[in-house]
Amino acid sequence: MTTTPMLRSFRIHAGHVDRHHAVLVEETSFETAVIAFVEDHPSAAETGDEMRVIVHDVASGHEHCFMVDLSTGETSSCG
Repeated sequence: MTTTPMLRSFRIHAGHVDRHHAVLVEETSFETAVIAFVEDHPSAAETGDEMRVIVHDVASGHEHCFMVDLSTGETSSCG
């Protein structure tokens, strides 16, 4: 029997904008939340081919930062 991963609520915003511009995304992981955000908000990139994205798990309070290469779709941790 396969189990469906539980959806979690994430508050996400591009790194160059204030937190109050964050959007709420329902996904199964930090990574899938980042992908959903970039697909829905491609113009959120400040400049160039990369976007810094801050992802906050609403339930746990954990926060992660990702760099997304907009030309390839590859993600990596900030830092």
